[in-house]
Amino acid sequence: MANFNKVILAGNLTRDPEMDYMPSSQTAKTKFGLAVNRKRKSQDGQVHESTCFVDCVAFGKQAETINQYMAKGQPILVEGRLHFSQWQDKQTGANRSKLEVVVEGFQFLGQPAESQGAPAAPPAAPPSQYQPAGGPPPSDLLDDIRF
Repeated sequence: MANFNKVILAGNLTRDPEMDYMPSSQTAKTKFGLAVNRKRKSQDGQVHESTCFVDCVAFGKQAETINQYMAKGQPILVEGRLHFSQWQDKQTGANRSKLEVVVEGFQFLGQPAESQGAPAAPPAAPPSQYQPAGGPPPSDLLDDIRF
C-alpha cells in the first residue's frame, strides 16, 4: 500500500511568527500558529462556525520570508506534510505529543505586514493584454513560456 502525507490549509496567523536558528546547521526555523475557520449551516438554517488551530513550522528561506512578511491575523495558504512528535515532559514525566504541519510551500493571501517595518508589497503586474478569444497571444507572453 502506498503512503501519502500532504496537507493544504488556508487561514490566519494566530500569533506573530517566531524565528530562530537550528544549532547544528544554522538553518532558519520559523514557528507560527494557523486558525482555519469552517462555516456550516445546520438543518434549521442557523450558521455555525468552528475554528481549527494548527501549529506550523517552516525552514530555510521560507522560514525567513514568512518571518519577514507575516504577522498575527494575516491570511496565508500553506502546503506541507504532517509531523507527529512524542516526548516525556522533563518536569512531570508525563508523555506528551504534538501534531504539526511542516511547511513545504506557501502563498501570501493578503498584504505584507507593514507594522514590522517590512517593505510594501511589490506593485501588481499590469493587466495582461492577452484575450483568449481575441486571436494569438502577444509575442512577449510566448517568450515567458518555458518548455
